[in-house]
Amino acid sequence: MSDRLKAVSRDVAVAEEQLAHLAEEADEARLRALVSETPVAEQEHHEAERHADAMRRHHADLLAELRQLETTQDDLLDRLVAAT
Repeated sequence: MSDRLKAVSRDVAVAEEQLAHLAEEADEARLRALVSETPVAEQEHHEAERHADAMRRHHADLLAELRQLETTQDDLLDRLVAAT
């Protein structure tokens, strides 16, 4: 359980860094699309936004898994304490 918690915590940290980078890329692409008003720039913006959205979902899934693991660990510890 502890190893899985550590692994998911590391994955959350990596996902947060990647999300920040992808969100920044999407924002820059949005600005380029606004300034240039070309179909190619708009397409690049939508693609960058899709990548950022996918990472947001992945990050949210990891956070949910982390919360579930923490809850499970807390329950196990409570049972261990109650049994002693």
